[in-house]
Amino acid sequence: MYEKIKKLSEKYAGQMINFRRHLHQIPETALMEFETKKSVVSQLKKIGLKVNGGLWRTSIVAMLEGQKTNPCVAIRSDMDALPVTEKTGDFFASKNNGSMHACGHDAHMAMVWGAAKILSSFKKTLPGSVKFLFQPSEEEPPGGANPMITAGALNKPTVDAIFGLHVDPTIPIGKIGLKKGPMMAQVDDFDLTVIGKSGHAARPHETVDAVVVAAQLVTALQSISSRRVNPLDPIIVTIGQIEGGTARNIIADKVTLYGTARTLDKKLAGKIPDMIKKIADGICKAHGATHVLDYRVGYPVLSNSPEIIDILGSVITRMHGKKTAMEKDRPGMGAEDFACYLREVPGAMFLLGIRNKSIGADKPWHHPEFKIDEKAIPLGASVLAAAVIEYFERNSLKIVIKG
Repeated sequence: MYEKIKKLSEKYAGQMINFRRHLHQIPETALMEFETKKSVVSQLKKIGLKVNGGLWRTSIVAMLEGQKTNPCVAIRSDMDALPVTEKTGDFFASKNNGSMHACGHDAHMAMVWGAAKILSSFKKTLPGSVKFLFQPSEEEPPGGANPMITAGALNKPTVDAIFGLHVDPTIPIGKIGLKKGPMMAQVDDFDLTVIGKSGHAARPHETVDAVVVAAQLVTALQSISSRRVNPLDPIIVTIGQIEGGTARNIIADKVTLYGTARTLDKKLAGKIPDMIKKIADGICKAHGATHVLDYRVGYPVLSNSPEIIDILGSVITRMHGKKTAMEKDRPGMGAEDFACYLREVPGAMFLLGIRNKSIGADKPWHHPEFKIDEKAIPLGASVLAAAVIEYFERNSLKIVIKG
């Protein structure tokens, strides 16, 4: 079975790569994935899947029905591109100026389609069904995962487990990263606006300088990670943008700090807004200023089910050898709204190595020269397809998969 899956992934490799290159040329940002949706729906229908393109916005849910409806396993791909101008020079570079698949979602779609094509070969013997979720708006909070869940993507039939993947330019080609438990952080956004009193730069004593207050806040907020939290608990509070002032000789009456807060601990995440507020209260009061904090909770911690990671490790080893799987020793502080599905059902995301410096595939996500080594595409598709088979086999043996 697993050898056949591997051979099929190699057989369809050219088709998956061509499909990825087609998608790469038509990148569309969050909730604007109209042409992308048309292309994916067309390819899914060609392999005989039942396709629902009306669940929510530009999302797609495709069904592969086996001998029975349940159990049901889902595979998810994101769809959206980034507002980045591509500078790779590839012949299949983006045709949409100012948009680029600079995070690999084009490859994700191609691999999930490839997994669907592989699994369709086993349709008559599959003991359950498979849902393929193509999700828009992963890059743009609040994301597309929660709206798809609310709209019923995990129901009718009920999804029992879910698999996902993400290409990773820090992992060499031919390797796959696995991590049990927390793998990515919860990421929240906040806007902290300082309100002072304007006036002439020559008479600062008659004003409340919002720039001075904001500058002290930027520094003081770093004490959250350095002095207010256990140093063994990963946490980041970053101010990435500052906006305020109208002229060099006018004291600013308003400055807004735009920040992000990241942590791997749900309880700690809940304490961050209060810590920011207390710091802002003290500094603003000392200067006679006030503030407004707009804090928005983002994607939750992405925590992989150990049992599902075991399934992925098993199929990777059986098809591609022990050296292919890499156990990641620590999580990252990036975020992914695949985490929302993992709050509902057991599942896991694996990290597919695409790094190959010799072809320029060594740039980070969101970089205008981001590339992937396309040899990773059949590898990723084969693991997704085999993981579904492995889940069905374990389920038939009444092995309980717990979240």
